Amino acid sequence: MIRILTLCLGLLGTAATADTVRMAVTTSFENSGLAEVLLPALAEDTGITVQMLVVGTGQALRLGEAGDVDAVLVHARAAEEAFIAAGHAPYRREIMYNDFVLIGPAGDPAGTAAAAEIIDALDAIATTEAVFVSRGDDSGTHQLELALWDRAGITPEGAWYLSTGSGMGAALNTAAGLDAYILADRATWLNFGNKAGLALLFEGDTALFNQYAYLPVTLAQDPDLARRVEDWLVSDRARDLIDGYRVAGEQVFTFNATPE
Repeated sequence: MIRILTLCLGLLGTAATADTVRMAVTTSFENSGLAEVLLPALAEDTGITVQMLVVGTGQALRLGEAGDVDAVLVHARAAEEAFIAAGHAPYRREIMYNDFVLIGPAGDPAGTAAAAEIIDALDAIATTEAVFVSRGDDSGTHQLELALWDRAGITPEGAWYLSTGSGMGAALNTAAGLDAYILADRATWLNFGNKAGLALLFEGDTALFNQYAYLPVTLAQDPDLARRVEDWLVSDRARDLIDGYRVAGEQVFTFNATPE
């Protein structure tokens, strides 16, 4: 499902006069709350309104391939590089990063908190057949999850493995309802209201690094507008907002854009 959100300053006349860029973004970018900080500031500084199409990374790239958006902001490098190789974007520009964390029942029946690496934690879940909720939506989170199962030598299947085909927030709601394990990005987890009996159980593995990148779409209706959005996203103003954004008092994104 595609959710379309338009965030701008809301000043009198702004929406009517501003240029508009259609950008496909990951559900985690929107669920984290960062979009509500960045996009009004972008509109204030540039006069450009961003219309977000909130989807998983796979669907965001398909929208770009079809020319239905002007840019994408996603987090699955291998898929991004394939997108570029196919001619759908000229390049990718890294903007910021955070990390993924393993969430699960506070009692941790699979013993994941004692794992040395994330693949050991997943092996413990599969061995005990503790319920695991997968987004199952070809998002960046889902693609990483599948890659980690593959590294662990596990094919996740059976009654214990539930694929929801949903965004990060909805998948977390399912995990909360089932008292299940789930892989989530840190920002969405901290910003998530319905934690129920869940807790952060495993973190810190370098395999859980989560890079976000901006890709201007080759078939963009107005490449100049897409480039102006990119220029703002790598600016000092964006850096200060990204690094300064806090959820529950914790910094959840780190700006790492570099000059061209």
